[in-house]
Order: sequence, then structure tokens, then C-alpha cells
Amino acid sequence: MILTLAWALLAAVAQTQTVDRHVTIYRETGRFGGWPANHGIWSWGEEIVVGFSAAWYQKKDANRHQMDSSKPEQPRLARSRDGGLSWVVEAPSSLLPPEQGGKPAQTLQSALPFADPNFAMTLRFKNIHQGSSYLYYSTDRGKNWQGPYDFPLFGQSGVAARTDYIVEGPRECSVFLTAAKSNGREGRVFLARTRDGGLNWRFVAWIGPEPEGFSIMPSSVRLGPRKLLTATRVKLDQTRSWIELFESEDDGASWKPAGRVADTGSFSGNPPSLIRLQDGRLCLTYARRDPPFPIAAKLSADNGKTWSQEMILRADAAAWDMGYVRSVERPDGKIVTVYYYNDQVAPERFIAATIWKP
Repeated sequence: MILTLAWALLAAVAQTQTVDRHVTIYRETGRFGGWPANHGIWSWGEEIVVGFSAAWYQKKDANRHQMDSSKPEQPRLARSRDGGLSWVVEAPSSLLPPEQGGKPAQTLQSALPFADPNFAMTLRFKNIHQGSSYLYYSTDRGKNWQGPYDFPLFGQSGVAARTDYIVEGPRECSVFLTAAKSNGREGRVFLARTRDGGLNWRFVAWIGPEPEGFSIMPSSVRLGPRKLLTATRVKLDQTRSWIELFESEDDGASWKPAGRVADTGSFSGNPPSLIRLQDGRLCLTYARRDPPFPIAAKLSADNGKTWSQEMILRADAAAWDMGYVRSVERPDGKIVTVYYYNDQVAPERFIAATIWKP
């Protein structure tokens, strides 16, 4: 018994030693900073840009988001030029949707410049259950954005697009999206692709069968010329949620389950962030909405077949309302994991980052 406890304590110390520091990115009185996974993250060496929502705070029942849903979630970006140590918050008017006074949506007339080294693209949903989504792009690392452009529905009643894409060539890009299920509720993941710079997109395949609950918010990597891996946020009911992997060996034409990799707790769980590291390993970061409400990570050295034990990056939140992580790797091999967080049950939520070494 004593030996087992000693090993458990040593394991806990080993996990926490990977963490460099926690950094507060955005915290504003009267605001609810939330959901980086709904917006996206991009990096160019030491320069990192992440999107999030600046909603309005309103105290509510502890089982609900502490925000005023009658007011808009305004888009924000945070930019770091020193690998995540310090951040400047930006509010580019070019990212405002038409519903918030932004430019009306248009049809894309010229090919997207995927090959531009400063290119970034973001996909944003209008309604989580129905209707199409918007596409924006930038060629100056997110300082200015072109759009919004209408993104196709692919014959579905709704596409709740978030930012998960793989640039495959100067005119080719794969995007991983969530569509409404046949009953109109969220949601089911699919792959779409363009070969002409975004002027036309085609539906490639559903990723997994239509779920009983939902399978949404994919995060995807390419493992080889024909092999793709995506992680999705799966919910069965209010108490059972997890991250599930799906793999394709025919460039996305068909998919098969590749296992459940992490439990994400109650309150509909949390989305994954899956990245491939410079050393070839896969890194999965996520949050779990059960005490102690951790921000966590797992690593795989065999393309997702097996995974390390869970590493706790942070576990000092006061309530379930947190997570929605996005991660990038710095040139020095450290990872910057961004999420929304809380340190009390009721007050405003804030955006934070953890810098750690896998």
C-alpha cells in the first residue's frame, strides 16, 4: 500500500514537471471569454494567433454558461509574438459577421491563396443547428480578413463549421465539418475538399455512422499520402462523453473507428485538439468537465494506436464551464495550449494558456 502510494505521488510529480507556466490572455470585467475551439489557432514560428468569443457576463444557475445569451458573442483574436508568453487582444472589424454589422456574405470569386506563407482561414457557423456557415481568409497572419463568403450546405439542413482544415497543395484543401443529423439536431462529422482554391467544394464522406447523441467538432491530422486521422467530441448523454478517433487509409473516401482515447466528463464533454509534433508523435489536448476539471494531454508515438497516460496540465478550475482547447507547437518543441477557464463558480470566464514540454 505504501509503495503504491509512493509511485502514485512520483507519477503526479512527473506529470506536473512538464508545465512551464500558465498565462492569462484575456480577462475583462463584464465579459465572458469563451470557446477558442469554435474559432481556431494559427502559428508562424514564435507568432501565434488564436480566436475566441467575447460574450457578455450574466450570473446564472451554476449548471449554465454565465453569459447573457440575448447579446452577441463578439469575435476576438489574441496575438503573441514571443511564443505565448505575452498577448495582445485584437478586435478586427473584418471578422464581424453580418448579424453584428459586418459586411454581407458574398460568393467567392477568386481562388484562395493556400500557398501564401501568411495564409490563414477560419470557418464560422451562423446557427449551431441549421443554415450554412461563413468562410473568412487572411494573407497577413490574421491582421485583416477577407469575407465573409458563403460556405456550402452540401445538401444538409445545417453545417456548423468550425476551423479544422489541412492545406494539401496550392489549390487543394481538406476541411472537416459538422452537419446536423437527420432529425435536425447536432451533429455528425464529414469531410469536404476543394481542388480549385475554394471556388467549389465537394462532399467526400461521412466520418462514422450517425451517432445516438452527437459526434462533433473534429480535429484532424494527415499521417501519410493516403492516411488521415481525426478526433471528435462525442456525447451519449449528459453524463457520458468522450473523444473518439476515426481513421482513413484511402485519403478520406472511407473511415473506420480507431478507439476512444479520453473521457471528457459531464455537461456534454469537451472538444479535442489533435496536432502532430516535430518529432512525429501525436499530441491530444482536451478538458474534462468533471472534478477536478483538468486541462489534460496524451501522447502517441505510433500514429494513434496507443496513447500515454493522461498528463494533467492544469486542474485548479472551480466549475465545469471551461476548456475548448486549441494547441500549437513552438519551434523549441514546447506546446502552447489555449482554453477558456474560471477560478470561481459564478464570475466571468477568461482565456488562458499553458506552456508545457511534452
